Amino acid sequence: MGAAAVQPAPPAAAEPGPAAITGTKIKNLTGPQETGAFGAHWTDLGIPVLSPGGGMLYIAGDTFDGEAAMEGDWRAPVGLRSSSTDPASLTVDGSVGGAHARGLVPEGHENGNTALPSDVFAIGDTLYMHLMRGPLHRTHHTDFWRSADNGENWEYLCQWPGDMLGGQFQQKTYAVADDGWCYVLSSVFNRDTVSGLLLHRVPHDRVGDPAAYEPWGHADGSWGWGKAATTVTTPRKWGEICLRAMGGKYALSWLNMDPLDMRVQIFATPTSDLFGTPEQTVIVPTTPGTESGNAVASPYGGFIVPGSTFEDFHMIVSQWYDNLNYRCMQYRINGLAA
Repeated sequence: MGAAAVQPAPPAAAEPGPAAITGTKIKNLTGPQETGAFGAHWTDLGIPVLSPGGGMLYIAGDTFDGEAAMEGDWRAPVGLRSSSTDPASLTVDGSVGGAHARGLVPEGHENGNTALPSDVFAIGDTLYMHLMRGPLHRTHHTDFWRSADNGENWEYLCQWPGDMLGGQFQQKTYAVADDGWCYVLSSVFNRDTVSGLLLHRVPHDRVGDPAAYEPWGHADGSWGWGKAATTVTTPRKWGEICLRAMGGKYALSWLNMDPLDMRVQIFATPTSDLFGTPEQTVIVPTTPGTESGNAVASPYGGFIVPGSTFEDFHMIVSQWYDNLNYRCMQYRINGLAA
């Protein structure tokens, strides 16, 4: 379980993309007014996936029903629902659990432990969910679950140790491709730690089998599958990551920590050169009370909404700057260069 092999000296990090990108806040998706009716007054992440049975499912992280975040009944993860799948008209009008969104998997939160989702995705009629276990940013292990009933009930499949590949297999995001493979990017789940970004692939019908994950790496002067995993882009401090197959290409969004912003890369294949692919800044930070356009106070998350196109690109952005401002929001991004 040693660290991933060291990538030969890479080119300099790609410069952020064109400055013509703009953004607009569409709405708050969660908060006391929006989701208090489901016992989810305060929550974050809201990773969106089309439910095989219809509608949109949002897998949220640490969730509370008290007077402020960190108060009341603590659950993680929870599932919030939208009967609409149109990115232009998303809302939350239900939950897994009805009037009180329930924790989707067993988690007692002893000693500060939690179960934070890094991704949820569908293959056919089955949903899959990846969770990071342990106190925040101290991942003990990660585990993997599936649901055959649109997210109502979840079955445990497998787990990985937190120190696997030097910790760079903690935070995972899955792109479900139409070639029979899922492509998986991963990093350390700690915003204070510099991490590479590793690529694996796994067949659709073996996503719950750790032995089926095949690394992409560089050795003997070339890249290839089955070689020891090496970083596919410049190591950095990563926040949340989201990889999706869309529009005949692939989109990677992430929270960048230094400098703080959210970025998107768009590329042709899972093995495209990310060192040289433009990094397009889509969300920039600001201070509370000065938010406008794509400037957000204390942003994180940044998960791509299903149904988005490069011309009409929607993201679920989280925010937490005090315990009365902890929520999921929907943003529309304009001007991406695809």
